[in-house]
Amino acid sequence: MTVERSLEIIKQALLLEKRGKSFYSKVAEHTQHASVREFFQLMAEEEQHHIHALLKQYKAMKERGSFEAGSFDESVDIRQTADQVLNNEIIKLINGADYESAAVSAAISMEERAVKVYSERAESATDAEEKKLYSWLTRWERAHLHQLLEIDRVISERIWTDNNFWPF
Repeated sequence: MTVERSLEIIKQALLLEKRGKSFYSKVAEHTQHASVREFFQLMAEEEQHHIHALLKQYKAMKERGSFEAGSFDESVDIRQTADQVLNNEIIKLINGADYESAAVSAAISMEERAVKVYSERAESATDAEEKKLYSWLTRWERAHLHQLLEIDRVISERIWTDNNFWPF
């Protein structure tokens, strides 16, 4: 792959991450619940971490024509970290018709897109460091997606129960 194409892909990834950070920051800013605010602030901070990693790789690619080695901590259990943030208080505070619930739904779409883009890039990358970068991003975005889907599942079940929508 050419340096120009790699730079273009990084720019697309940066745009995804910046949109995510902006979105999560705005949701955090507008929510009325402290624990929900903290959840979305953490999501925004994680997106900022991804932006920093992508900018570092962009700079390396621009200056040297190659990805920088050793930039990703493979030992962090992303899923465990994500599950610690997701707690019952957050889920209880988000109602099916609330702003936060709509934000969760929109965020699911954003995270699904990020997982698709990053996993495809990780699979097709021939450079080992590029593969590590996009594999790392895929794991993080899947963890975000897992959190959001779990929130959505519980909210949906609560709505179904409250409205007797269960088929059995």
